[in-house]
Amino acid sequence: MGLLPAGFTVPPWPYLVVLAVAVAGVGYGLASRRPAVTARHVLGLAPWIVVGSALHVLYVVESLPAVIAPLAGTGAVYVTVAVIAGGGWLLADAVRPRTVPALLAAGGLAVAVPLVGATIIVGLTQGTLAPVWPAAGAVVAVLLTAAGWATLRRRRPAATAATGWVGLLAVFGHTLDGVSTTVGVDVLGYGERTPLSRVILDAAATLPTADIIGTGWLFILVKIGVVSAVVVLFAEYVDDEPSEGYPLLGVIAAVGLGPGTYNLLLFAITAG
Repeated sequence: MGLLPAGFTVPPWPYLVVLAVAVAGVGYGLASRRPAVTARHVLGLAPWIVVGSALHVLYVVESLPAVIAPLAGTGAVYVTVAVIAGGGWLLADAVRPRTVPALLAAGGLAVAVPLVGATIIVGLTQGTLAPVWPAAGAVVAVLLTAAGWATLRRRRPAATAATGWVGLLAVFGHTLDGVSTTVGVDVLGYGERTPLSRVILDAAATLPTADIIGTGWLFILVKIGVVSAVVVLFAEYVDDEPSEGYPLLGVIAAVGLGPGTYNLLLFAITAG
């Protein structure tokens, strides 16, 4: 369990059964139907990553109804959102297959916007809404992503051309995770839940620069460096097998974008 984030929980067995049945059903449906998978489909799932982040924030601040709260725990929320998004994909593909990416994105936004609004309401109600530093972190993440992607385009143009917007999403997601973690650790005094991330932060804390610029800078550099290398490594795979390469690169993007969005939302409604 040392590799899992602090606070990782397994929902009660009735919820596990429901999730298992739902995963089996959606998985069977997708395997049977074999819907088209392109970069646009993967990008259409991006709002659903925000859905998962917002749900988990509401779970952490204990603002979800008790009956659904176990589905939004540290481990379960990924499965819950994947089942909902996958079910929506199947439905959209059966009804209007040519507009699946747009329908996925629209459905995700329709759910994400009120959930994010609900987190903000929690912060307002509790008097702990403090969005300045999280907003600043988001801006810095955008700027660093632009710089990182521009550098990658100059040095590895074939990789950025092959992975396209999905590659850019992956770089942004992990940059956001790195920057948001830095804001939380160095500015707002939060701890880091993921063991591997703590190792990097602890290493930075031993350097002479720790008292001057904090510890998160090393984490940001590592995140950007690793995700840039992944984009380069995935370029040929995406080129040869786009129906497999794009979804896997999308999962990598989600691993960064989900925690990064979660961090900023949580900081915004609790840092006051």
